[in-house]
Amino acid sequence: MPATISTAFIFIAAALAEIAGCFAFWAWLRQGKSILWIAPGAVSLLLFAYFLTLLPSDHAGRAYAAYGGIYITASLLWLWLAEGQKPDLWDISGGAIAIFAALIILFAPRTP
Repeated sequence: MPATISTAFIFIAAALAEIAGCFAFWAWLRQGKSILWIAPGAVSLLLFAYFLTLLPSDHAGRAYAAYGGIYITASLLWLWLAEGQKPDLWDISGGAIAIFAALIILFAPRTP
């Protein structure tokens, strides 16, 4: 599998794991769901951290910075698909800028 495609899958998996994990805590604390929501939330957040270690970067900070752009866009998709709130033009514009920034951070040529 080409590195770009596998990187995309890692980012998607990390975003799903992080958002699901954070949402489990949100549901417990803000929506009155059972405290049992914490267990799958914690497992999901552990998976998120593991997925980030699979990114093709020699430096954690660069991998995290690039992931940030993906997280922004994935959060807007969550807003729309899971919460039923359609992103507005400002959300979409911000998400597009975030993706562009992530691509620059991750794939720009580096000098040693």
